[in-house]
Amino acid sequence: QEQLEESGGGLVQPGGSLRLSCAGVSGYPLNYYAIGWFRQAPGKEREGVACISVGDDSTYYDASVKGRFTISRDKAKNMVFLQMNSLKPEDTAVYHCATDSACRYRSEDSKLWDYGVDIWGKGILVTVSS
Repeated sequence: QEQLEESGGGLVQPGGSLRLSCAGVSGYPLNYYAIGWFRQAPGKEREGVACISVGDDSTYYDASVKGRFTISRDKAKNMVFLQMNSLKPEDTAVYHCATDSACRYRSEDSKLWDYGVDIWGKGILVTVSS
């Protein structure tokens, strides 16, 4: 049974916006975890996009999305969001949310890692195309 569920994906033109949502299924407590967004494009390896930490809600972004994407948490709704603006064709991918005990971020190159992830959502497709 899935414990995380993504929504909000779809087709958008370059320069457009989408907001992805990650919900805890049957009340799975997202507020107890760091939540990361990861994506995998066809023929490419999975990469970290954004992460919000547990507790102080610090946020971290991959260099490729910094300034365009915003991750946020609504604790009352037990949800995490990824607001994606100024979308580019290279943002096309299946996006997954995932739980971890902490955001695995390397500041030297603004990279997020998934080695601590314990639960993955099944993913949702985002297509950026004219």
